[in-house]
Amino acid sequence: MHSFGLGLRKPHYTEFLGTEVPVDFVEVISENFMIDGGRPRDILRQVRERYPVALHGVSMSIGSAQGLDRGYLARLRALVGEIEPLFVSDHLSWSSTPGFNSHDLLPLPYTAEALSIVCANIGQAQDALSRNMLIENPSSYVSFAQSEMTEWEFLRAVSDRTGCDLLLDVNNIYVSAVNHGFDPVAYVAGLPLDRVRQVHLAGHSQGENLLIDTHDKPVPAPVWSLFAHVIERAGPVAVMIERDDNIPPLTDLLAELVMARALLPRKVAA
Repeated sequence: MHSFGLGLRKPHYTEFLGTEVPVDFVEVISENFMIDGGRPRDILRQVRERYPVALHGVSMSIGSAQGLDRGYLARLRALVGEIEPLFVSDHLSWSSTPGFNSHDLLPLPYTAEALSIVCANIGQAQDALSRNMLIENPSSYVSFAQSEMTEWEFLRAVSDRTGCDLLLDVNNIYVSAVNHGFDPVAYVAGLPLDRVRQVHLAGHSQGENLLIDTHDKPVPAPVWSLFAHVIERAGPVAVMIERDDNIPPLTDLLAELVMARALLPRKVAA
């Protein structure tokens, strides 16, 4: 059965804690709540009493050649143990090496060497957390001449080797497709859709030469269209609206969830 949720953001804390918001789950940025104690963790505990929670990370650095930070994994494991989340996810990217943190999601070359590194790191994370992770497809603005496979082939190989599941960001597919000139429908066709557990929907902005994954606008028509294509072919998934900047009233985001529900195939919606 499909479920529908929103990203939990500070402007909406009061409504989520004081009213019955019509969502099936909420998603939070893991790193914002990984320090035990203090107001953020207390708020998350209260929210968890009312709604299922998905944990979405931005700093695991799945593509780091040096392996994952053991301290980071320990803090995340403690959070997972307390919150008992629906999902734990992070991105197909890298962001840090010892002594350096880009504070951004940097792209990977899609090579056999990178595949081995990514799979080893996912294995390390899944062992530490005692659960399957969801890996999210990135938005990207550069590609590597060294790449030996497409992004969708890389994701399929990652899932096959590690047993991980996928978080499919439909906006990221569209942004990258426009930026790199590939067919987003071919991308979807190349994925193991039976491994998709969660879907993100978001907006983007037009840069000087590229689309930028800004998460600061409503979901645009081309992303809705691609989502309709995905949802017709995927199994039951958890669908979520992401908004990280220029955050509107909660009613606006709930209206987008209504639009997402309306795009379910009739046989599923019935």
